[in-house]
Amino acid sequence: MRWEALFNDMEAQFAEGDRLSMEGEISERARADAAGLGLADRLRGSLGTHVKVHLVSGAVFEGNLTYAGADAVVLNDKRHQVLIPHDAVSRYAGLGLFSVSETSAVRSRIGLSNALRALGRDRSEVAVTLRGGDAEDPGVTGVIDKVGRDYVDLAAVRPGQARRALHVGQVSTIPFSALAAIRSPFMGEL
Repeated sequence: MRWEALFNDMEAQFAEGDRLSMEGEISERARADAAGLGLADRLRGSLGTHVKVHLVSGAVFEGNLTYAGADAVVLNDKRHQVLIPHDAVSRYAGLGLFSVSETSAVRSRIGLSNALRALGRDRSEVAVTLRGGDAEDPGVTGVIDKVGRDYVDLAAVRPGQARRALHVGQVSTIPFSALAAIRSPFMGEL
Protein backbone atom coordinates (compact mmCIF):
# COMPACT_ATOMS: atom_id res chain seq x y z
CA MET A 1 0.00 0.00 0.00
CA ARG A 2 2.80 2.40 0.86
CA TRP A 3 4.56 1.80 -2.44
CA GLU A 4 1.40 2.53 -4.39
CA ALA A 5 0.94 5.86 -2.57
CA LEU A 6 4.60 6.74 -3.20
CA PHE A 7 4.31 6.02 -6.94
CA ASN A 8 1.02 7.94 -7.17
CA ASP A 9 2.63 10.91 -5.43
CA MET A 10 5.66 10.80 -7.77
CA GLU A 11 3.37 10.55 -10.81
CA ALA A 12 1.39 13.60 -9.61
CA GLN A 13 4.61 15.56 -9.08
CA PHE A 14 5.86 14.73 -12.60
CA ALA A 15 2.48 15.62 -14.11
CA GLU A 16 2.46 18.94 -12.24
CA GLY A 17 6.03 19.65 -13.38
CA ASP A 18 5.08 18.91 -16.99
CA ARG A 19 2.00 21.16 -16.69
CA LEU A 20 4.02 24.04 -15.24
CA SER A 21 6.69 23.60 -17.90
CA MET A 22 4.05 23.66 -20.65
CA GLU A 23 2.36 26.76 -19.16
CA GLY A 24 5.74 28.49 -19.01
CA GLU A 25 6.44 27.61 -22.64
CA ILE A 26 3.01 28.84 -23.73
CA SER A 27 3.52 32.13 -21.86
CA GLU A 28 6.95 32.60 -23.41
CA ARG A 29 5.60 31.93 -26.92
CA ALA A 30 2.73 34.37 -26.32
CA ARG A 31 5.23 37.07 -25.25
CA ALA A 32 7.40 36.39 -28.30
CA ASP A 33 4.35 36.54 -30.60
CA ALA A 34 3.19 39.82 -29.05
CA ALA A 35 6.65 41.33 -29.51
CA GLY A 36 6.36 40.71 -33.26
CA LEU A 37 2.99 42.44 -33.63
CA GLY A 38 2.71 46.01 -34.86
CA LEU A 39 0.15 48.68 -34.14
CA ALA A 40 -1.57 48.08 -37.49
CA ASP A 41 -2.04 44.39 -36.54
CA ARG A 42 -3.66 45.39 -33.26
CA LEU A 43 -5.91 47.90 -35.02
CA ARG A 44 -6.95 45.33 -37.67
CA GLY A 45 -8.05 43.07 -34.82
CA SER A 46 -10.54 45.77 -33.79
CA LEU A 47 -12.08 46.49 -37.20
CA GLY A 48 -15.80 47.14 -36.93
CA THR A 49 -15.64 48.29 -33.31
CA HIS A 50 -16.38 51.75 -31.94
CA VAL A 51 -13.14 53.46 -30.88
CA LYS A 52 -11.93 56.87 -29.73
CA VAL A 53 -8.77 58.25 -31.25
CA HIS A 54 -7.00 60.92 -29.20
CA LEU A 55 -4.68 63.08 -31.27
CA VAL A 56 -1.41 64.62 -30.14
CA SER A 57 -3.06 68.03 -30.63
CA GLY A 58 -5.75 67.18 -28.07
CA ALA A 59 -8.57 66.66 -30.58
CA VAL A 60 -10.62 63.45 -30.25
CA PHE A 61 -12.38 61.58 -33.03
CA GLU A 62 -14.65 58.63 -32.47
CA GLY A 63 -16.51 56.21 -34.69
CA ASN A 64 -16.42 52.72 -36.13
CA LEU A 65 -12.95 51.60 -37.16
CA THR A 66 -13.34 50.59 -40.81
CA TYR A 67 -9.76 50.48 -42.07
CA ALA A 68 -6.39 49.97 -40.45
CA GLY A 69 -3.39 50.37 -42.72
CA ALA A 70 0.32 50.48 -42.21
CA ASP A 71 0.31 54.22 -41.52
CA ALA A 72 -3.31 55.37 -41.07
CA VAL A 73 -6.78 54.40 -39.88
CA VAL A 74 -10.26 55.33 -41.09
CA LEU A 75 -13.15 55.98 -38.72
CA ASN A 76 -16.77 56.27 -39.82
CA ASP A 77 -19.02 58.51 -37.80
CA LYS A 78 -22.63 59.35 -38.71
CA ARG A 79 -21.77 61.92 -41.38
CA HIS A 80 -18.07 61.63 -42.18
CA GLN A 81 -15.14 59.41 -42.74
CA VAL A 82 -11.96 60.48 -40.97
CA LEU A 83 -8.53 59.41 -42.17
CA ILE A 84 -6.03 59.66 -39.31
CA PRO A 85 -2.28 59.05 -39.72
CA HIS A 86 -0.78 56.90 -36.93
CA ASP A 87 1.87 59.59 -36.33
CA ALA A 88 -0.82 62.08 -35.22
CA VAL A 89 -2.28 59.78 -32.54
CA SER A 90 -1.40 59.92 -28.85
CA ARG A 91 -3.67 57.01 -27.87
CA TYR A 92 -6.53 54.75 -28.92
CA ALA A 93 -9.41 53.84 -26.58
CA GLY A 94 -11.73 50.89 -27.09
CA LEU A 95 -9.47 48.49 -28.99
CA GLY A 96 -10.11 44.81 -28.52
CA LEU A 97 -7.50 42.32 -27.36
CA PHE A 98 -6.98 40.55 -30.69
CA SER A 99 -4.40 41.24 -33.38
CA VAL A 100 -4.64 40.31 -37.04
CA SER A 101 -1.63 40.24 -39.37
CA GLU A 102 -1.96 41.62 -42.89
CA THR A 103 -2.09 38.74 -45.35
CA SER A 104 -2.29 40.77 -48.56
CA ALA A 105 0.99 42.03 -49.99
CA VAL A 106 -0.94 44.63 -52.01
CA ARG A 107 -2.85 46.01 -49.01
CA SER A 108 0.35 46.21 -46.97
CA ARG A 109 1.79 48.64 -49.56
CA ILE A 110 -1.25 50.96 -49.57
CA GLY A 111 -0.37 54.05 -47.62
CA LEU A 112 -1.52 57.54 -46.74
CA SER A 113 -0.60 58.96 -50.14
CA ASN A 114 -2.78 56.34 -51.89
CA ALA A 115 -5.80 57.26 -49.77
CA LEU A 116 -5.25 60.98 -50.35
CA ARG A 117 -4.96 60.43 -54.12
CA ALA A 118 -8.31 58.60 -54.07
CA LEU A 119 -9.90 61.57 -52.29
CA GLY A 120 -8.30 63.89 -54.85
CA ARG A 121 -9.72 61.88 -57.76
CA ASP A 122 -13.21 62.16 -56.24
CA ARG A 123 -12.76 65.96 -55.98
CA SER A 124 -14.48 65.73 -52.61
CA GLU A 125 -14.26 68.64 -50.24
CA VAL A 126 -12.20 67.70 -47.21
CA ALA A 127 -11.45 69.32 -43.87
CA VAL A 128 -7.84 68.94 -42.81
CA THR A 129 -6.97 69.16 -39.12
CA LEU A 130 -3.36 70.15 -38.68
CA ARG A 131 -1.15 68.62 -36.03
CA GLY A 132 -0.22 71.95 -34.46
CA GLY A 133 -3.80 73.23 -34.55
CA ASP A 134 -5.81 74.24 -31.53
CA ALA A 135 -9.46 75.02 -30.76
CA GLU A 136 -9.10 78.46 -32.39
CA ASP A 137 -7.60 77.01 -35.60
CA PRO A 138 -10.07 74.68 -37.32
CA GLY A 139 -7.52 73.73 -39.98
CA VAL A 140 -7.94 74.01 -43.73
CA THR A 141 -10.84 73.00 -45.96
CA GLY A 142 -10.78 72.51 -49.68
CA VAL A 143 -10.23 70.05 -52.48
CA ILE A 144 -7.08 67.98 -52.91
CA ASP A 145 -5.25 69.17 -56.00
CA LYS A 146 -2.09 67.08 -55.90
CA VAL A 147 -0.46 64.47 -53.69
CA GLY A 148 3.30 64.09 -53.65
CA ARG A 149 5.43 61.53 -51.85
CA ASP A 150 5.30 63.46 -48.57
CA TYR A 151 2.94 66.41 -49.11
CA VAL A 152 -0.54 67.32 -50.31
CA ASP A 153 -1.73 70.46 -52.14
CA LEU A 154 -5.14 71.60 -50.94
CA ALA A 155 -7.12 74.18 -52.94
CA ALA A 156 -9.26 76.29 -50.61
CA VAL A 157 -12.79 76.73 -52.00
CA ARG A 158 -16.00 78.01 -50.47
CA PRO A 159 -18.15 75.26 -48.95
CA GLY A 160 -20.30 73.60 -51.59
CA GLN A 161 -18.51 75.17 -54.57
CA ALA A 162 -16.85 73.03 -57.23
CA ARG A 163 -13.10 73.29 -57.60
CA ARG A 164 -12.72 75.81 -60.43
CA ALA A 165 -9.81 78.22 -60.90
CA LEU A 166 -12.01 81.26 -60.20
CA HIS A 167 -13.30 79.71 -56.93
CA VAL A 168 -9.87 78.93 -55.44
CA GLY A 169 -8.82 81.30 -52.69
CA GLN A 170 -5.34 79.83 -52.30
CA VAL A 171 -3.50 76.53 -52.56
CA SER A 172 -1.87 75.27 -49.36
CA THR A 173 0.96 72.77 -49.48
CA ILE A 174 0.80 70.61 -46.37
CA PRO A 175 3.57 68.16 -45.41
CA PHE A 176 2.28 64.73 -44.32
CA SER A 177 4.07 65.30 -41.02
CA ALA A 178 1.65 68.19 -40.28
CA LEU A 179 -1.54 66.15 -40.96
CA ALA A 180 -3.59 65.19 -37.92
CA ALA A 181 -6.87 64.16 -39.59
CA ILE A 182 -8.61 64.41 -42.96
CA ARG A 183 -12.41 64.42 -42.77
CA SER A 184 -14.53 63.79 -45.86
CA PRO A 185 -18.26 63.40 -46.39
CA PHE A 186 -19.41 59.83 -45.84
CA MET A 187 -19.58 58.04 -49.19
CA GLY A 188 -18.71 54.42 -48.31
CA GLU A 189 -15.34 52.76 -47.88
CA LEU A 190 -12.14 54.55 -48.83
